[in-house]
This record gives sequence, structure tokens and C-alpha cells, in this order.
Amino acid sequence: MLYTLPIIAALAGWLINSIAIRILLRQLPKRREQLATDLGTLAGKQFSFAAIKKKLTDPEKVKSIIPVVETHLDGFLRDRLPKAMPVLSMFIGDTTINQIKSHLVAELDALFPVMINQYLDNVEKDLNLEKIISDKIRHTTDEQMQQAVHNFLGKQLNMFKVLGAISGLLIGGLCLALVFLAR
Repeated sequence: MLYTLPIIAALAGWLINSIAIRILLRQLPKRREQLATDLGTLAGKQFSFAAIKKKLTDPEKVKSIIPVVETHLDGFLRDRLPKAMPVLSMFIGDTTINQIKSHLVAELDALFPVMINQYLDNVEKDLNLEKIISDKIRHTTDEQMQQAVHNFLGKQLNMFKVLGAISGLLIGGLCLALVFLAR
């Protein structure tokens, strides 16, 4: 019977750590407000509109949308504009359409970074990332929060239980050794 002491202590260590994990997970919903505020603040500090602006206004990125603009302009100048202004179609041929298109594309190539910058300036003023993230966390269900913790820390939580069992086994073995030494 005495030899079962390490096994009983290992089970006790595993059980205690399992209960501790459950208690911690049950505390999450109660601390949701603070968690939401803290994570929102963290995300707000880490998120950089300057980096996004730099990427979106990169000349290479802008040049990648020019073919789409050219196709749209070509359709506009060849099809929709003559329908809207039939008299104009009598004076505009392929050469004129290509010249207009090339000038418009060059102008838009210069205008797009300015437009994107202005748009992102407006978005930055209106977008409160801290509030958005905080609100999303506040409105998650208890099950969603616990599932997120399990997905994120599942292996570590299991390791914590195993560590409780190992420490219990060691303590039980030490107690068993002390009992034999005391005899």
C-alpha cells in the first residue's frame, strides 16, 4: 500500500493542475472587459498606418493596376462615350482614342498615390482600431474565448497537467524515501 504513494501523489498533482486550468478558463469571461481593453490598446499601438500607406502607394503596386485602368478607359472611350455623346464619335478615331487614353493613364498613374494617401488619411481618422478589437472581444461568447485559449495554448495546458503529475510523482517518491529512511 505504501508503494502506491507516488502514484497517488502523481494523480493528485495532475488533478490539481487540471482544476487550476479549469478555474483559470472560467475566470476569462469575468475578465473579458480588461482583456478587451488591453488587447485593443496593444493592437492600436502595433498597427501602423504609415506602413500600410507606404505599401499601397508603392509605385510598383500602383503600376500593377494600370492595365485594369487602361482596359476600362478603352471600353469607356470606344463604347460608352460615343453612346453618351454620339456627335463626339464622328470626330474621334483610333489615334485620338489612343492619345487620350495614354494621357489619362499617365495622369492617373500620378494621381493614384495621392488619392490612396488621401483615402487612407480619412480612414485613419475614422478607424479606431482599439475600439473595434475591444468591441469584438467583448462580444465573444464564453465558449469562443475558451476555445481560442485551447487552440492557442492547448499543448502548454496539457504540459502543465503532465508537469503536475511528474511533480506529484517526485514528491510521492520523496515521501516514500523519507518513510523508508525513518524506519
